[in-house]
This record gives sequence, C-alpha cells and structure tokens, in this order.
Amino acid sequence: MRRINVYGVIIPNDYKWYFDWFDEDSTCPRDVTNMLDEANGEDVEVYINSPGGVIEAGSEIYTSLREYKGSIKIKIVGQACSAASIIAMAGYCEMSPTALMMVHCVSTRASGNHSDMEKTAEVLRTADDALSNAYMAKSGMSKEEALDMMEEETWLTAEQAKEKGLIDAIMFEEKEPLRLTASNFELPSEEKMNRIKSMIEEQSIKTDESAFLIQKSKLSLLRLKGARE
Repeated sequence: MRRINVYGVIIPNDYKWYFDWFDEDSTCPRDVTNMLDEANGEDVEVYINSPGGVIEAGSEIYTSLREYKGSIKIKIVGQACSAASIIAMAGYCEMSPTALMMVHCVSTRASGNHSDMEKTAEVLRTADDALSNAYMAKSGMSKEEALDMMEEETWLTAEQAKEKGLIDAIMFEEKEPLRLTASNFELPSEEKMNRIKSMIEEQSIKTDESAFLIQKSKLSLLRLKGARE
C-alpha cells in the first residue's frame, strides 16, 4: 500500500521549490504523479489536509487520480477546502469525524475597465461550471445543486458530507454493537472470542497430531511383534 500526502496549499509545479525552501507544506501535481508512477498499479491511500489553492493544479491532481489504474482510497484527515475538495472527489473517500470540507466558487483578482471586469466574471462562472462536474460525478447531485452549494461557500462536517454523497464513509464509524446485560455480566469481545477460537483450533491440531503419533507407535509395535513370532 502506497501513501500519498496532499498537505498544505495546492500549487503549480514551478512554485514547489519556494515552499520547500521555507519548509512549508505544499502539494503540486508533480508530487502526486511521481508517486503514482512509483506505485505502478499498487493500492494507494491519499491523505488530505489542505486549505486548497490553485484550481488548475487541483484539477490536474484530480485527473491523475481518476486515471490511475490501481485502487485509490482517499482519507480527509484535517480539512479538504476549495481545490482540495475537488481532489477528494477523485475516488472512494473517507473523512475523519473531526475533519471539515469546504466548497466554494472560484475567486481571483482583476484590474481594468468594466469590460475587463465583465470578462473576468464570465471566466469565473465558466470555471465554477467546470469544477461543479467533480461534485456531480461523485454525489449524483444536479448541476444546480452543485453550483448552489459552491455559491453559498458551504462548510461541511463528515456527517453532512456523507449525507450529500460527497464522501463514502466516516472513519472509525464501525463499532461493536451495544447489548444490554443484567448485573455486571459482560459478553466477551469479538476479538477475544476469535483469539480463543484460534487457540482451541491450534490445540485441536496438536491433539490430533498426538493421537496420530500414538496410533503410529502402536502399529509399529504390532509389526515388531509379528516379525518376532
């Protein structure tokens, strides 16, 4: 099992050296593609704890994960915000019960006259429309639902993300069933029962081997007696 960490801001490849120089967490597409190439079809776990970043870089990472021929399991362990939430849509995804996901519209900075501003707004709407496809493909929600969620800058707990179909499971969710008992009586755990069962089976094998050896010894004695007579 290979592990890929998507930690810190999501950045283009050319910016990676800068964040590495200051020893700051960051993830660029090359980080992920190199790890996937090394994995070469092996099962991969992707751990996400990122506030987001550049959408083009997030889209490239998302696409690389979707194209990977092996099994992908994604785990959101801290936060998956903005571009990082897009990456989380790339495969089977679990989320820590203490983690957060945030979905919002694309943003940028612009300058110029009214035509420039109108053009920028058009580009942003187009970008929102493109990114909404990741949420739609994962959850089955409509484009209108996805765009409304982005427009509201929606913050989601693990439970809310699961309800919307944006994740598949909540980490540590499976627990042993709770049973009511009288007094201080307590049923043995499943783990304890399995351990005892293994010990019994092992002892049974040893007993069978002992019985076989005893029987073999008896046969050997009979053969010796027959030879003497």
